[in-house]
Amino acid sequence: MPKRIAFVVFPGFQILDLAAMTVFEMANLELGEAYYQTELVSLEGGMVASSAGVRVETLAMARRPADTVMVGGALDVPGGMSELTEQLRKAAARARRTASICTGAFLLAEAGLLDGRRATTHWAHALELRARHPLVQVDEDRIFVNDGGVWTSAGMTACIDLALALVDADLGAQTARSVSRKMVVYHRRTGGQSQFSTLSEMEPASDRIRDALSFAKEHLREPLTIEQLAAHVHWSPRHFSRAFQLQTGYSPAKAVEKLRLEAAKALIEAGHNVIAAIAADTGFGDEERMRRAFLRAFGKPPQAMVREVRARHEAREALA
Repeated sequence: MPKRIAFVVFPGFQILDLAAMTVFEMANLELGEAYYQTELVSLEGGMVASSAGVRVETLAMARRPADTVMVGGALDVPGGMSELTEQLRKAAARARRTASICTGAFLLAEAGLLDGRRATTHWAHALELRARHPLVQVDEDRIFVNDGGVWTSAGMTACIDLALALVDADLGAQTARSVSRKMVVYHRRTGGQSQFSTLSEMEPASDRIRDALSFAKEHLREPLTIEQLAAHVHWSPRHFSRAFQLQTGYSPAKAVEKLRLEAAKALIEAGHNVIAAIAADTGFGDEERMRRAFLRAFGKPPQAMVREVRARHEAREALA
């Protein structure tokens, strides 16, 4: 029996969020069977217009239970939808998991589904989500967050990252990687990665520099010398170093450090607290080297960040 994914839309929804449905479609193609069944639903069913004016045909939400209820977002914060939030509350109670994209988090919050949980949304609306719903622990810098089977994501293309993470949870990392390659997604971002990632910040023009950065991100445990990175893209070390600095504004060594910092911070945010293990996994090699890098980048050592994450977790447990 296929797992039914009910994708909830409402008048003025952001049509880009429907790209998440393609992830499940490609997963079916990868498996050679209909593992997922995706359906567009709305409060009453019928035609629903997006913010771009494109209309889509939907089924009524109360039609039948879903394995996954996924709520789309909008360019603005959705409001005045008490009937929809009530239906979401009922649908979530019958579903295995619930998810939202972008400002769809506001609808989950209105339904009480995010109380005492960590959640994220589009960075531009995070402060408003926190102000409106103080029981929600808003983590505004995450691509997506999973807390107790309730998933939330940042906006726009983060819907693809969220859907890939759901496929990963269901079918494993290999299937998710195959789907991302077929969708020509440059790199699949982890939930702990910042909405403003190191790779997107640098935005080199050259395919070779992008390839070198992608290689570095996937091989952080290795030394990643200029010679190694240059050899990977078939350039001389001198030409590579010069082109890299020109296109990214960073030396290769500094860029690698930023990638390692991003990965180490994501591990800490995910609950890892053994500093030596994090330093080894991210290629820093030893705790002192990682500590100095954290002080330069964040103004505090990794141990302080571990304590902050632990305190947030304890506060969440107290609210539960």
